[in-house]
Amino acid sequence: MSANRHEGRANLLTRRTALKGVGAVGIAAAFGSTAHAHADASTSAGSGMIEPTAGSWKTWVLASGAELRPPAPPAAAESSAAATDAAPLARVAYWDAGAPGYRWNERAMQQTLAAGYGPGDAYRTMALLNVAIYDATIAAWDAKYAYNRPRPATADPSLSTAIPTPASPSYPSVHAATAGAAAGVLAYLFPKDASSFVQAATEAAQSRVEAGVAYPSDLAAGLDLGQQVAARVVAWAKTDGSDARFDPASIPTGPGLWSPKLPASNPPGDPVYPMLGTWKTWVLSSGSQFRPGPPPAPDSPERAAEIAEIKHYPRDAHPFTELFFWPQDPAGRPAPDTIPFSSNQVVFYYAPVLHYVWGPELAQKLFEYRLDANPPRAARAYALVSIASYDASVACWEAKFHYWTARPNQFDPSITTILPTYPIPDYPSGHAAALGGTAEVLASLFPADARFFQSRATENAASRMWAGIHFRSACETGVALGRRVGQAVIARAARDGAE
Repeated sequence: MSANRHEGRANLLTRRTALKGVGAVGIAAAFGSTAHAHADASTSAGSGMIEPTAGSWKTWVLASGAELRPPAPPAAAESSAAATDAAPLARVAYWDAGAPGYRWNERAMQQTLAAGYGPGDAYRTMALLNVAIYDATIAAWDAKYAYNRPRPATADPSLSTAIPTPASPSYPSVHAATAGAAAGVLAYLFPKDASSFVQAATEAAQSRVEAGVAYPSDLAAGLDLGQQVAARVVAWAKTDGSDARFDPASIPTGPGLWSPKLPASNPPGDPVYPMLGTWKTWVLSSGSQFRPGPPPAPDSPERAAEIAEIKHYPRDAHPFTELFFWPQDPAGRPAPDTIPFSSNQVVFYYAPVLHYVWGPELAQKLFEYRLDANPPRAARAYALVSIASYDASVACWEAKFHYWTARPNQFDPSITTILPTYPIPDYPSGHAAALGGTAEVLASLFPADARFFQSRATENAASRMWAGIHFRSACETGVALGRRVGQAVIARAARDGAE
């Protein structure tokens, strides 16, 4: 056996040791087939119309989809003709990309990045946004099939359109309802940019008339409906406890407990989001519902073994393997313990707040499963995934600040880390919990890709240990906690009338 080959086998064994036990789904499941069924899911079987019963699906802040039903559309004839100039056609193309909520999720992620949001504020933003979009979509669908107004080109086949005519009634416009809801929530969250959201909502709604697939009254009713839904969501947000104050004097002291005064790889300071575990949840009864058992005691053999594991893990022991590692495609790691593998690259791939990971993946799967043309299904997916991320984070932070476990480099300051050690307790891992929750929901929504999403959660959890910033117990417990939250979200979805 050559020296290089022997070295490669050693690296594989190291990786096997690092992955052992992290998460319920083995990393062996990570890199199998991600083929999916490509059946067109945009229309209801047999009817040819998109989800004619979606107006009865269970809502989050509205009592029902019928609560805000707008008055009947005007009986007088309205003109509608597709635009032919380049500028309006560019707007049509921009807002017609993906589901109605696609651009708004994109915009919200840009806003959280610009604001420097951490997980608490970022996941709260995405959940509020997508709850508003979902409820507005269900309310729009209720009215659409209550009034059954034909689309312009359906009523007058001589009319041309810039895009295919959607297989749903015209009134009210779901793009307008989505825009009104999204703009209202984002204006509340980012008040300095409120005018830009209003302008974007106007353009999004108007693009449907410019496309020739809606009437002006469809837009007016949709925008008004969305704005009413946004007001309900903002009222919920104002009572979610996110403005709770933390008393630094309440930080406990003792062996093995986190403290801003202990050594760490970042400057000392107050903990990040210390009250997040008390915020109101969407599916859980409270952040403590699934609180895990305690971490290893600070003077236990288990803790000593974890400290040694973190201290001696050979981070990036085989340089240059990152040249062959493609994090976007698990086929780059076709079987467990095979190269290419770069622990550092995996660490940095999962380093950002995780809506930057699951957001693009969700958008891609909606496209691949043909759900981008099904507004109720798409809005439901965005809402369920973002709620799982938020509720899992609340549950994780509740446990963090219940146990106050010190970080690895607070137990042993000689431990080096790949990432800065965040000023929050170790147990459980927030990254592991957040992606554990979202991956569980994504696997349920896109079952042909279940192994892909579940393996992402496993690899992400392990990456926190490879980075040197979490103990194994924090990673394992975090992903398990997230999965329990995800299962609770799935159970709620099974009762929403969409199954």
